[in-house]
Amino acid sequence: MRSAGSSVAVVGAGASGVVTALRLLELAGDRELEVLLVDPTAEPGRGIAYSTRESTHLLNVPAGRLSADAADPDHFARWAARRLDRPVGLDEFLPRHLLGSYLGDLLDAAIERRRGARLRLVRERVTGVRNAATGVTLRLASGDTLSASAAVLAIGLSAPASGWAPAALRESPAFVADPWAPEVAHAEDGDILFVGSGLTMVDLAIQLDRPHRTMHVVSRTGLLPRRHLSGRTAPRLDVDELTGAAGVDAVWRAVSTGRGWRAAVDGLRRATSRIWGELGEDEQARFLAEKSRFWNCIRHRMAPAAADRLREIRRSGRLRLHTGEVTAVEPDGDLLCVTLTGGEVLRVRSVVNCTGPSLDLRGAGDPLVAALLADGLAVPGPHGLGLDTDKAGRLRAGGRPTGPLWTIGATRVGTLWESTAFPEIRDQAAAVAESVLSDVDENLATVRRRPRDRYGMPLSTIPEAAEAFTLGVDQVLSGQQDALEYLTAATEADPGFALGHAVIGLLGLEIGAPVDVAARVRDAQAFAVGGDDRERSFVAAVVARAADLDAGGRALLRHIKAYPRDALAVNVAVPTIAFGGITSDRETWSLVESLQRDYGDDWWYLSQLAFVRQDQGRWEEAEALSSRALAAEPRSGHAVHARTHVFYETGEHKDGLSWLNGWINRWGPASDGRVHFTWHAALHELMLGDDAAVRRRYDNDLAPPAVAGPRALVDSASLLWRCEMTRDWDGRVGANAVLDVSPDDWLARPATAFAAMHAAIAMAAARDEDRLRALRTYAAGHDSAVYRQVVAPLCAGLADVVAGRWNAAVAQLDAIRPHVERLGGSAAQREVIEDTYVHALASAGRHEEAAAVLSARLDRRPPSPLEQGRLAVLRKPTAT
Repeated sequence: MRSAGSSVAVVGAGASGVVTALRLLELAGDRELEVLLVDPTAEPGRGIAYSTRESTHLLNVPAGRLSADAADPDHFARWAARRLDRPVGLDEFLPRHLLGSYLGDLLDAAIERRRGARLRLVRERVTGVRNAATGVTLRLASGDTLSASAAVLAIGLSAPASGWAPAALRESPAFVADPWAPEVAHAEDGDILFVGSGLTMVDLAIQLDRPHRTMHVVSRTGLLPRRHLSGRTAPRLDVDELTGAAGVDAVWRAVSTGRGWRAAVDGLRRATSRIWGELGEDEQARFLAEKSRFWNCIRHRMAPAAADRLREIRRSGRLRLHTGEVTAVEPDGDLLCVTLTGGEVLRVRSVVNCTGPSLDLRGAGDPLVAALLADGLAVPGPHGLGLDTDKAGRLRAGGRPTGPLWTIGATRVGTLWESTAFPEIRDQAAAVAESVLSDVDENLATVRRRPRDRYGMPLSTIPEAAEAFTLGVDQVLSGQQDALEYLTAATEADPGFALGHAVIGLLGLEIGAPVDVAARVRDAQAFAVGGDDRERSFVAAVVARAADLDAGGRALLRHIKAYPRDALAVNVAVPTIAFGGITSDRETWSLVESLQRDYGDDWWYLSQLAFVRQDQGRWEEAEALSSRALAAEPRSGHAVHARTHVFYETGEHKDGLSWLNGWINRWGPASDGRVHFTWHAALHELMLGDDAAVRRRYDNDLAPPAVAGPRALVDSASLLWRCEMTRDWDGRVGANAVLDVSPDDWLARPATAFAAMHAAIAMAAARDEDRLRALRTYAAGHDSAVYRQVVAPLCAGLADVVAGRWNAAVAQLDAIRPHVERLGGSAAQREVIEDTYVHALASAGRHEEAAAVLSARLDRRPPSPLEQGRLAVLRKPTAT
């Protein structure tokens, strides 16, 4: 059983997000933790850096330093050798896209994990975060929310800022603000100005080089990144003795002078964050103002092949370096006249912004970062760079953590300075994962002290109320009576128990339980502030359901997506013996099948899956699943329901009747589904052609007042109508009795299409044309498309049958036949509409058409005595 709340969301599926997710899985081991990797991308692992497909775009770190696992430094090189089918040297600079593919392969392997911690991809964009009692809630661009115990923000590098550009340039279509936009690779012929001389410019200059094109580069330093040397050299300085306390100048001299400067810079990497912190605020500011641009030239170096290629382009005259800034821009036909510091004017076809990622996130335009800053969950880091964090990468404001929120990569540049290269990100990921899991374990220990339901979901109430609530929910899940009694006891023990009130209100909405729905929903909403995110989400879905059928259905599905272990929510969403459901057949299949890893061999889930399998015509699987469920919980009404349908749909009416009678006699008295199972037994008897048995069972077990309320509509009236359509019974007296004991709101304003279908059938059986007409009017004006497009024409067709307008009835019923599954319920329940259609065809004298419809049904199951008799009558030659 998975512990509720034991999940970590990693926001962003670039390199930093993927490596963080991998470290979380590794450190969690066999613990039951779910890692949610949240990003809309279709290719996790690539991000901006590794999404390029250009073979000339090379990694600027050798293969031997790019393993995702620091303990196995050659891992990436070995992977690349297999991918390229050739030896790969540890000092080799490979194409960048290979690292993206490598991370993607590691991610695929992680997704296949079957034990302990596991990974799930969520293809959504996060737009905001809210702290919750047990973790965080992520706001998604789709309108959904996602809850987790903690979140790691791996949002990568921001786009370059454009504040340096004159307004005339920013407004020009020739200005490329994002150097990695797809259109850059297809730049039109003509000269180009790159503003910025870093590694981004190097990549684009090599990619866009053309024989008759001149590429200009302008930057404040006029310097290019230095060249990597082939092979490794040992660092020449002892970084453990180097300290930032001596100031910027001392550190700079130690790493930037002499022939061994490359080795010194590389050796400094493991101590950079320590030395940066020791510099102090004033010295850090001086470094940023005086040294940072030069540091970037010696720190972020070109791969040897890239440096060689760029040198060739420069020697040819196709690449020209300029020192300065852009001061003015004027259009000149299809060209731009760009004025640089000192007055030099360049005439170019386009200007590409290569100034590097914006490290001041306040103006980066990222909606998630903007929301974090606005809500006080994040503040800018030192010197306005990135976001402020503690040593473990946890977001903080005023020196204190703002919630279970961590970040990694470029967002930590203000506190660490060096925080963007893959080796640094890999090391950060390990530290962040360790910190996150420690915090999650501590919080879960607190949460676990709260009462829980059978699926491990915490309950914000006292133990006595939690016990009664759990028993009540178990009664619903197993299809037993007395659920309302237990749930009421829970709210009496704790009047402020929002979840208890919400479930009681939901039972009133869905199955007509005798409760004050409006009062229960109001109480649930009022007390929900005391619950956790899961409980508030459930309450919100119930509130939406009470206000609007379709909106409530969508809210319930969103809740299930966020909290798949909320079995009661799933039980309500899918059509079952008690609930009409909110999903069509295929939606139900998809939903139930998607939960297999969340429930495993749980008897309730096996019961639900068994019903899906019988719906799909996979009878043997349905039989096996229902038998396993019943072995674990013999009272399981859903498993009984699934098995009963298997008997019905396979034409095993004698065996089905015998087995069902035995179960009803043993478990039926305490089952909330007793009436429905009795209906199923009567259906078997009807199919066997035993009219006397059907009448006897109806009179003894299904006729009012023995049955009243919604079950009288769903079971009693539908049986009467089916008998009239197939055996020419006159059930009008019985149907009027059913209407007398049915809930008024189910007849006048049914809350679901499933309820409306059965209300219409009962009215037809009672020949109550006035009520049928009123229900049709109500459905035709309903907000729900199912009411308008299926329920309303069904009412019209039934009215035509009652009035004997057979061809009109055929037309109405034929139009809705492809859409009846949208009404909810089971195929056996909806089959009464097809029986009505066949009856109308036959009554209109259209016997061949009626026989064809009935024969098509028998293509999927063996014919019963009833259906054989009907076909014989339809095929009997008509006297002329």
